[in-house]
Amino acid sequence: MAWIVLIFAGVFEVLGVIGMNKIVNEKSVTSFVILGIGFSFSFGLLSVAMQSLPLGIAYAVWTGIGTVGSVLVGMIFYGEPKDWKRLLFIGMIISAVIGLKLTS
Repeated sequence: MAWIVLIFAGVFEVLGVIGMNKIVNEKSVTSFVILGIGFSFSFGLLSVAMQSLPLGIAYAVWTGIGTVGSVLVGMIFYGEPKDWKRLLFIGMIISAVIGLKLTS
């Protein structure tokens, strides 16, 4: 169950990053709400997951999900480059996260 909570924490981290990007572009109340909800839920769920998972594993997986998710959102919705090097390193992050899961 802690792994599912951790995955949701990573998804909410991506939502918080989307809110940050929206603030840079438009500074609306909605943007600040998205940022606040995203990061609040993210940190809350991370703390719940860390009650069952070791700190190093939980934090590494959480940041990995946030990093990969944010890069993919940038590439899909904001026109960021989709070159093979970026995709290669995203794959390496995903492999590292899976490796951490398999060893814990």
